[in-house]
Amino acid sequence: MKKVLVINANPKNQSFCKSLANKYALEAALTHDVKLLHVSEMDFEISLDRGYDTSPVLEKDLLYFQELILWSEHIVIVTPVWWGTLPAKFKGLIDRVFLPNFAFKYVDGKAFPEKLLLGRSSELYITLDTPPFWYKYFKGNAIYKQLKKSILDFSGIKNHSATYFGPVVGSSSETRQKWLSKVSKQAGKLL
Repeated sequence: MKKVLVINANPKNQSFCKSLANKYALEAALTHDVKLLHVSEMDFEISLDRGYDTSPVLEKDLLYFQELILWSEHIVIVTPVWWGTLPAKFKGLIDRVFLPNFAFKYVDGKAFPEKLLLGRSSELYITLDTPPFWYKYFKGNAIYKQLKKSILDFSGIKNHSATYFGPVVGSSSETRQKWLSKVSKQAGKLL
């Protein structure tokens, strides 16, 4: 039994991402301890105005998110692609929470920081309003590179997979049901 954190990164209250996150959480909860977080329900300032020059005061929703990250063994991120990458509120959440001495630690004399979130795994579910093939191979797959390399790997979280759904805009209810079934099956395979 794993401790699984499912994050719906879409800042909208109602979205297909929310449906995917709910479906994954429901299926995974049959055999795992699951917590579900909707970024749309969180209240925090997204801007890190002073960078890392000072230790920012974290709002209660950010402290709770840190608790969930530390609690988790497996993190599932369900996010839309907005303007080629992450929605601003989700990026702001990462900026505000994945701080030095939480997600990583600078080490004197070393070029690369120490990864502080080792031992965790992740998987990504990405929705698009364009065909996934076009986004991945012609647009450069920026969201995957940002999440996997610049955020997850940097802090020690090993990403296992990325699943793309799109185009969502104009998709039929039959297509969306197939996508929800796929998420349900993948959640059921979580070991």
